Amino acid sequence: MEIVEEFKKFIMRGNVIDLAVGIIIGGAFGKIVSSFVNDILMPPIGVILGGVNFSDLKLVLKAASDKSPEVALKYGSFIQASVDFLIIAAAIFSMIKVINMMQKKEEEKPDALKEMPAQEKLLTEIRDLLKK
Repeated sequence: MEIVEEFKKFIMRGNVIDLAVGIIIGGAFGKIVSSFVNDILMPPIGVILGGVNFSDLKLVLKAASDKSPEVALKYGSFIQASVDFLIIAAAIFSMIKVINMMQKKEEEKPDALKEMPAQEKLLTEIRDLLKK
């Protein structure tokens, strides 16, 4: 029973829940980006390049026969996956940059509510009196 309670505490921590939410949202975002690249971005690029369908681009190493399937390097799929990655990386970079800017602004704000400790206050008064 103790293990169950310990596991429950572990699962209910904020970090674990945040991580789970991040993984779920990341998976959904990856699907959206893949659809964007495959269905919206690559077709016009293919048309511009002369009607090329990137998912069909491949280098056949061994042609298909009655007994074995075709062996090919599908570099078109690799190009699409690379574009997916670049878009996701750019989105994450932008998001982290915005978060860092927001954190910087929070750090720059003077904390008016925070009062000096008594010792520092006393030393400041002594310094000001010595200046006079």
